[in-house]
Amino acid sequence: MKSLRIATRNSRLALWQANHVADRLREHGFDTELVPLVSGGDTDLRPIDGTRQVGVFTKRIQQALLDDEADIAVHSLKDLPTEVDPRLRLASVPEREVVDDALVSPAGWSLEQLPTGARVGTGSRRRGAQLLSVRPDLHILAIRGNVQTRLQKLEQGEFDALVLAEAGLRRLELHELSRTTLPMTLMLPAPGQGALGIEVRSDDDATANAVVQLNHIPTHSAVLAERHLLARLHGGCLAPIAALGECSENLLQLKAVVLSGNGATRIDKQSSCRFDAQAWREIARSLAERVADQLLDEGAAELIESQR
Repeated sequence: MKSLRIATRNSRLALWQANHVADRLREHGFDTELVPLVSGGDTDLRPIDGTRQVGVFTKRIQQALLDDEADIAVHSLKDLPTEVDPRLRLASVPEREVVDDALVSPAGWSLEQLPTGARVGTGSRRRGAQLLSVRPDLHILAIRGNVQTRLQKLEQGEFDALVLAEAGLRRLELHELSRTTLPMTLMLPAPGQGALGIEVRSDDDATANAVVQLNHIPTHSAVLAERHLLARLHGGCLAPIAALGECSENLLQLKAVVLSGNGATRIDKQSSCRFDAQAWREIARSLAERVADQLLDEGAAELIESQR
């Protein structure tokens, strides 16, 4: 088989992810080469709003597949829109990294230790709303840029603390960075957080058969439930929606929360079902629809619409 061309953003974290996939493919006997690209989300650092909300980090990489510049696209799965392009398929989801969010500050504060009125930087309404639900005194400020850019702004005093994905910090080997882990009871992750998505062209069976060897069914089942819930709620990436799927040998569980922008209103739901590795796609979608319907019955649609 020809060398597999892997499209990736040109950031340090994205390159780590692409190299990780390349290394795994080489372990299975496939030659690979990277195709680094610059996405619109890398050059336009304005806060994401209703006019710029879907695929700012993924469209350029997907286009590389469609234009035959590459055979594989490696995404942070939480950045990949849930809208399906029939020309592309999500062929593989490797085993997931940790899903936690971390509160980063020079003093290593916990959320309870943050000073009154502290300035917390995040590019995520999901994170901001969950923080405000327990600390309404905080000033949640928008921040964009890669991890290094955000940490530099923290060091320069523009923020008192940041919220960043623990998975990214580990992948960048920032082990000494002063931070505390935010508990899941407070901060559910974004759908797909901590997972990688490997996308190929729909008609490229040879490449799909190569990358499916990296697929981890428990992870893929969990994130499929999360992403299907997000699609069912028509949430996009702006609404404060969080979800966590967890898959064991016999059980698939899904927790989700929808919040108002200020965190004052939140709707929490969860459900589980027996897991079957032979029908995992159908099971994940069915569970997602059940939890989504429970959220909608409690008024989630109105909360989501208020954020558009």
